[in-house]
Amino acid sequence: MGGNCTDNILPEVLLQGLLTSGYFNLFSSNKPAGKCSHGGSFDRTSGRDPEGGINKDDVGSSHGHLHHTAADVAINATMELLEDIRGAAGDKDFLRLMGITQSSVLCFVIDTTGSMSDDITEAKRVSFSIIDSKRGTQQEPSSYILVPFNDPGFGPLITTTNADIFKQRINALTASGGGDIPELCLSGLQLALTAAPPFSEIFVFTDAPAKDTALKSTVTALIESTKSVVTFMLTDNLRSIRRRRRRSMGGASAVWPSQGGASNRMAQSDAQLYRDLAQASGGQAIEVTKEDLHRATSVIEDASAAAQVTVLQEVRSPGKAENFSFTVDESMRNLNAYITGGSLSFTLTSPSGVSQSNSEASGPLGTIQTVGNLHRISLTTHNNTGLWEISLNSLESYSLKVIGQSSVNFGYHFVEAFGGAHGDFGLKEGRPLTGDNITLLVSVTGGDSVTVTAVALIEASGSGSEVNGTLQSLGGTGGGDFLVTVARVPQGEFVVRLRGESNSATTKSSPSLFQRQASTQIKTSSISVTAQADSTLEPGSTISVPFTVAMANGTGGAFTVRATNDRGFTSSFPARVSIVTGEGAANGTVTLTAPASTPSGTDVTLTIEAESAGAADLNYAILRLSVVSKVTDFSPPQCGVVSVSSNCPDDCSASYWQLSANLTDGANGTGIDRVTLRQGNGTLNTSTEVGTGGENVTRVEYSATCCSKKVELVVVDRAGNVGVCLGSVKDSVGVVVSSTAQASVTNTTAVPVVSTTSTGGPPLTLSLYLRICVMLSLLLWNRVEL
Repeated sequence: MGGNCTDNILPEVLLQGLLTSGYFNLFSSNKPAGKCSHGGSFDRTSGRDPEGGINKDDVGSSHGHLHHTAADVAINATMELLEDIRGAAGDKDFLRLMGITQSSVLCFVIDTTGSMSDDITEAKRVSFSIIDSKRGTQQEPSSYILVPFNDPGFGPLITTTNADIFKQRINALTASGGGDIPELCLSGLQLALTAAPPFSEIFVFTDAPAKDTALKSTVTALIESTKSVVTFMLTDNLRSIRRRRRRSMGGASAVWPSQGGASNRMAQSDAQLYRDLAQASGGQAIEVTKEDLHRATSVIEDASAAAQVTVLQEVRSPGKAENFSFTVDESMRNLNAYITGGSLSFTLTSPSGVSQSNSEASGPLGTIQTVGNLHRISLTTHNNTGLWEISLNSLESYSLKVIGQSSVNFGYHFVEAFGGAHGDFGLKEGRPLTGDNITLLVSVTGGDSVTVTAVALIEASGSGSEVNGTLQSLGGTGGGDFLVTVARVPQGEFVVRLRGESNSATTKSSPSLFQRQASTQIKTSSISVTAQADSTLEPGSTISVPFTVAMANGTGGAFTVRATNDRGFTSSFPARVSIVTGEGAANGTVTLTAPASTPSGTDVTLTIEAESAGAADLNYAILRLSVVSKVTDFSPPQCGVVSVSSNCPDDCSASYWQLSANLTDGANGTGIDRVTLRQGNGTLNTSTEVGTGGENVTRVEYSATCCSKKVELVVVDRAGNVGVCLGSVKDSVGVVVSSTAQASVTNTTAVPVVSTTSTGGPPLTLSLYLRICVMLSLLLWNRVEL
């Protein structure tokens, strides 16, 4: 293409070596007068004066000879940004932000009404047991989340990385009040789903039906989006009704009559809501008496184990007699099977042909614990790798879940390709369109010994139908990354299942077959909902979020619209939109207002749903927004080293060196927020004083043994800007130190540095970013050792 565009760049830009962008338009050749174009085959503006383009997307671009130089600049800038975030957040919080953690999140949503004292006591016991047994180990939960709920309120959300604070908060819960029977369970669960990281295990304790049933579709959407697993601990409801009634009558002995006088459990229609949500997430609805709750919470301790994977998950509603099979590979350990349902029988058969029925509490294949509607089977897998079978028989609805611990697992996201100069792909939100093709980005852990042979979408109805995808390897480490293209999405609900082979590193046996299954059930839809908006708003401001509802088959219809957010912000939106047949889509707008009192940094999740007439079909769009106060301070703190003194003989452990530095944030800065020690094993003390110009100065005094010769201080101001102060000391060769007096030598080798360190790495394209996201989510999910 033409080469006159570089001559058009302003001289001051060229002189200072600044970065500049090129104008790009995919649809029109119009561009501002004198503006350079991006260039490339997709840019229609590059033929207008000034012609050509300045892009360096690849070596064949308009300025492809500078591609590698430009890529290095982009890489270094990306790493510098990540280092700034790391410095502002600290190493531990930075790893949490990136999803790199070796442990689970402990998340409880707890009903705190008057009848729940026993349940709260058990929640305390099991959480304290997990905390105390895993404290200081790699399996210690990375964070703790607690959401209490009752009626008429729910929350506040409590999230902390400090186990002792969590203990204090959960220990402070008391059971009181309640009024009428239903409670705001789904509101509390919604808050937990938006606060917890993806792939979290969430446990809900309640003995009452949900009052906020209108949130069911919103909660389901959040489950599908986050792929979190929700397990409900449902305790005896008749006794809770009696307790609530006594309290409402001032302690009188009157008893609320049970419906029909026979059932001592929550009404089936009420419990079914919880079963549906558990089924959608891959969790369970465990129904027990309050006296037996402590026996059922073993599933919580199982879920908190490291490297937890799902081998098989099935639900049958209504129930029927059926045989299920699953493959156990050599990497599996601590295998457990959970069966929930009533009036059922089952027989388990190992690969060697040995069988054990549900009537044998302890048998050749494991131990069976039965409590309420839960059957927990702890399997003996030693020398029992291969194909297992379990025969289930019940006319009532039941669920089956087989889990264990293994380094071999997978994670996935739905993605879609988009055009443009870079030919990349991005995350696809919402439910897949019925009958359409779909692409999954799949990342597998397990090392080089893992070979993936198939990724399939399995219909959850039990029809046996599955659709295999076409695998395209993207390389990657730890097992590999794949683009999986599926020509036809199954109708209704489906799950993703992966199969492959694993070669043992310790034996020379033939490859071991393995299978893994994603827990979340995904629904398909004929409706598409798309929405986009700025990702931030200021406290006290209102944001407009335009959205579009369309039908995949081009038909029309009327759709109910719901827009909910997890912060209770005031919003407005059209209650209905209509699509005229042949026009294909309808538009609407959601307005969301953040109260002026909203703390800066608050996140809010907005869910926009469109439901067809008769609630026959539904899809959604989820946006995650941040409330951020306007930032005017963009300058990092400054570090001025006052002095470095030392007395460092040959025996470094017996002597010390000191650093003194002044930290400032400038006349218009927001002020120093904190100073942390990133490198160095010495003692750090800070104090504040007023400088000669009236500015606030933070004085730093650092002392360390001569064995620790370098110090790196991370300085963060209240706007989140990061500065780094480096100091070092050299050995004082030839200095003699007596036992009664020490000679002192002042070194001036310390250099004040206010910057971050950049390192190289691969270009961070969007596709690579998504692959990193999946891998980081897997690390969070599996808690594998880094």
